[in-house]
Amino acid sequence: MEHFVVSARKYRPQTFKDVVGQQAITNTLLNAIENNHLAQALLFTGPRGVGKTTCARILAKMINSDSNTSEDEDFAFNIFELDAASNNSVDDIRSLTDQVRIPPQVGKYKVYIIDEVHMLSQAAFNAFLKTLEEPPKHCIFILATTEKHKIIPTILSRCQIFDFKRITVTDAKEYLKYIAKEQDITAEDDALHIIAQKADGAMRDALSIFDRVVSFSGKNLTRQAVTENLNVLDYETYFTSTDLILENKIPDLLVQFNSILSKGFDGHHYIAGLASHFRDLMVCKNQATIELLEVGEDTKQKYIEQCLKTSHSFLMQGIQMANDCDLKYKTSKNQRLLVELTLMQLASITFDGEKKNSKHFIIPPSYFKAKGITPIPVNKPVDITNTAEKATVTKITKQKEVLTAEKNTVVAEPVIPKISINKPSKVTSGLSLKSIREKKEHLIRQMDVIIDEDDLPKEPVTQEALTKAWKAYTAKMDKKGEKIMASILQMDQPKLEGTTIHLTYSNNTNKIELERAEFPLMAFLKKTLLNYDLKLNITVNEEIAKKYAFTPQEKYEKLKEKNPNIELLRKTFGLDI
Repeated sequence: MEHFVVSARKYRPQTFKDVVGQQAITNTLLNAIENNHLAQALLFTGPRGVGKTTCARILAKMINSDSNTSEDEDFAFNIFELDAASNNSVDDIRSLTDQVRIPPQVGKYKVYIIDEVHMLSQAAFNAFLKTLEEPPKHCIFILATTEKHKIIPTILSRCQIFDFKRITVTDAKEYLKYIAKEQDITAEDDALHIIAQKADGAMRDALSIFDRVVSFSGKNLTRQAVTENLNVLDYETYFTSTDLILENKIPDLLVQFNSILSKGFDGHHYIAGLASHFRDLMVCKNQATIELLEVGEDTKQKYIEQCLKTSHSFLMQGIQMANDCDLKYKTSKNQRLLVELTLMQLASITFDGEKKNSKHFIIPPSYFKAKGITPIPVNKPVDITNTAEKATVTKITKQKEVLTAEKNTVVAEPVIPKISINKPSKVTSGLSLKSIREKKEHLIRQMDVIIDEDDLPKEPVTQEALTKAWKAYTAKMDKKGEKIMASILQMDQPKLEGTTIHLTYSNNTNKIELERAEFPLMAFLKKTLLNYDLKLNITVNEEIAKKYAFTPQEKYEKLKEKNPNIELLRKTFGLDI
């Protein structure tokens, strides 16, 4: 049987051009060699399997090569690889420094590659300092580590540091595609993408996973075979889950989750993957961010199609719920129930239950049917974004409440004539914004109650009667416990000009508070004074605020205006203000 060589060794790069995903570092090293600007101490740091040792070997070979060197020459006698994990004592470093003095027999440089250099002891680091700072001209040190933070600062300051980055999913997938082509293996794009994602930025891990999956599925590499062999949840699982959530099919969603658990998958892994799936759908919402979606072309199209079914608010709530479940999973005592509860909440985001009415009638159709009226359905609820419109709607609501309370209260008042029920003649609706702006106040209790405004009483009102009614309403507010409103009403005396009641306040806050309570106030005044033409006009005059004394100094100045002798008293006895 022919000896099998794993892909990580078989396809190890022999030149800097073959190194995957580290173009910035390889270009820097090439330029340093060409310009004779290479440091004598280099530190390669980064995650596992990204090409640190490979680049060190290529560099050692290149600096010893010349025009007469054959391609097969590896300069094995000039390259020394040490494992600092097993050679981490002071004696090992002393032995190394003794070897450094001897010049190379072949080539120009002796290259020492010290792997996992962070494993050296503190004493070994200190013994290595002088040699590392001033090595012989024929010697170059290349240190490699995955944990740069464990290396003492005195070593770091003597090295030229190169930070290797993780291999991107796209770069790893393209390299796997090249290897699959070299081995005559038919591989689906999504299958290679899953392998690249599983490798988590390490090219060596990606090649190891690739060999394992090829051993399982042979020459035809499919997405299904990869997910089955690696025991990962593929995209189809999350596409199905999202469809069930959008369709509010809670039973089917729970059955799917049960089947996922029965296959040996962890609920934590599933809910974290669902949060990532919602994130990918959110990324697809904007053309500018769609490049952040690291999936194959076929899967990307599926994401784009499903993102059209979802709303921005749904995805935001979905990500929040799934992320909360992810955070609580480890501390939960019933982890399965936690995930199931989250799934039910997700499926309820777009579900209104029995409250949902496809025809969107404001009043049930049965009410109109009994009255012999054809109802008009409302296709879309009004989105009130304007502040003035919100205030108008609030006033309408409060006016209805006041009129309802007044109608249910038996009061001996003059009879208001011509209140018609279901009046067939043309009338102006009291619910329209136009009528509100025109200050046409309609007394409405139900949808079918309309008041003829022309016949409402309009008795003459005196300033004395207004003041008396104003005080009565203020006392009413105070008795109900609305102390703030009672205080605002007492801040200024109402002044009557014709049918307009004028009020002046020192700041806009008091004006806004009174405007919110305007309808019950005016309803009380109109009913008490028997004049439905009364209107309220509120103005703000900041100069009034200056009349009030707030600080001790201001209070003292006010007292001094009334009695100047207070100043003499203060100076005589040395009093403080």
